[in-house]
Amino acid sequence: YFHGWIYNDDSSSYTYTYNANEYFNVRMKKNNKNKGFSLIELMAVVVIIGILASIVVVNVAPIFQRAYLEKIRADITQVSKALELYRFNEMTYPSSDQGLDALIKPHDELKNPFLFPENGYISTLPLDPWGREYIYEYPATKSSSYDLYTLGADGLEGGTGENTDFGNWMQ
Repeated sequence: YFHGWIYNDDSSSYTYTYNANEYFNVRMKKNNKNKGFSLIELMAVVVIIGILASIVVVNVAPIFQRAYLEKIRADITQVSKALELYRFNEMTYPSSDQGLDALIKPHDELKNPFLFPENGYISTLPLDPWGREYIYEYPATKSSSYDLYTLGADGLEGGTGENTDFGNWMQ
């Protein structure tokens, strides 16, 4: 055992002890008690983060719905331009049976196959925001030239809000 004066870092003074090991053990125990967070403190932080996350989700959800609508408009405009180029070269739109694939690769019924672009009228067909192909119908039932539309988030005809059918007759 060691006994004598030991310098105390916390108070810049000396302490007399008969057992230096005992002094350092007591000092270590004091410091270990205050380390870490209590369960209540952690629970409070988790609750606050949950509240903030729910506020963010509620405020961001309408922005995604608006982005979906803008994507649909851009896709329909892009495919419509390709359909107009096809009609300019072939004097008619592709039939419903030929579908939008007629814009990508030539088919046997082309009137002017030499006018078909090497890479097609459009490089790839876009998918709607929910990952489904756009529906194409010619002759049209809802617009004056052709129908190009998506059935919305639910994939069923009709609906409201996000489930509404969006098509070229709406532009």
